[in-house]
Amino acid sequence: MTINRRTLLGAFVAAPAATLILDPVLAETAAPTRGLPPVLHQFSLGNARVTVLLDGHLPLGTQLFANYDAEKANAVLESGLHRMTPEGLNIPVNGYLVERGGEKILIDAGTADLMGPNLGAMRSGLAAMGVSPAEISTILLTHMHPDHSGGLVSADGTAVFPNAELVVSQVEWDFWHDDAIMASVPENSRGFFQMARTTVAPYQNRLRLISGETAVVAGVTSLPLPGHTPGHTGYMLDSGDQQLLFWGDIIHSTALQFAYPDWTIAFDTDPAVTAATRHKMLDRAVSDDLLLTGSHIDFPGLGRVLRQKEGYAYQPAPWQFGL
Repeated sequence: MTINRRTLLGAFVAAPAATLILDPVLAETAAPTRGLPPVLHQFSLGNARVTVLLDGHLPLGTQLFANYDAEKANAVLESGLHRMTPEGLNIPVNGYLVERGGEKILIDAGTADLMGPNLGAMRSGLAAMGVSPAEISTILLTHMHPDHSGGLVSADGTAVFPNAELVVSQVEWDFWHDDAIMASVPENSRGFFQMARTTVAPYQNRLRLISGETAVVAGVTSLPLPGHTPGHTGYMLDSGDQQLLFWGDIIHSTALQFAYPDWTIAFDTDPAVTAATRHKMLDRAVSDDLLLTGSHIDFPGLGRVLRQKEGYAYQPAPWQFGL
């Protein structure tokens, strides 16, 4: 993929300052005590148990969408139950715990205190399950945005998960640790890079960088899904005769982007590659009848993709009884 100053700066310039709290001191002041209730959803997949952990929610303003068309958006919203708020469309932030064979694997780590008072509940979800951070053996990052990596570190900069190996794409790691790229963005946007580096720093002695499609742990294969970030990565869980795709940020808005897959957002590093990857994965999800979940698909974010005459639709999975 092509990463250039124009596409990179586009993401940072278009994003309003209020979207993220970039200064750790401000973050600590904004939400010293969250008190968010744990929200989780569990289901079995073959010989694995998967728990979806809701970290919280954030608003996605219409100004963040490329190619946004208010008339088309309103028509889609009127056909369903999603509603626009003054701040935009609220979207969830989901993380995952996969348990199998005595192993506890985390896919993304939530935000902790980096993005305001409506996020940061993922750790309380783990606690409600009776799972301590020390029990997590592996953490698979889809990418290094703060709503995915923020929960890796405590307020004092130490590792929250003291025994976990961190797995992340080599491309992703290199991008956020490239001083030349960081220097090329506006000074007030370098906090994205600083946060990415800070959240993964305590894990450098327990770090595994991966490339391409590869077995990352038993039964889980990485899947490069570039565009949203250069090393954005999905993970396919094979459990017995069943599969589940964790596709990260392929979709941010369940309400709009299944219907209009070309509507990228300001945080997509390369919009053209993002849209191409999204179309590819939507087509694959339909043709392979994939069960999938995503970081920002409406909680609990488990379902499949249906093809419509124009665009696609999301079909949520029914509740799994008798877990």
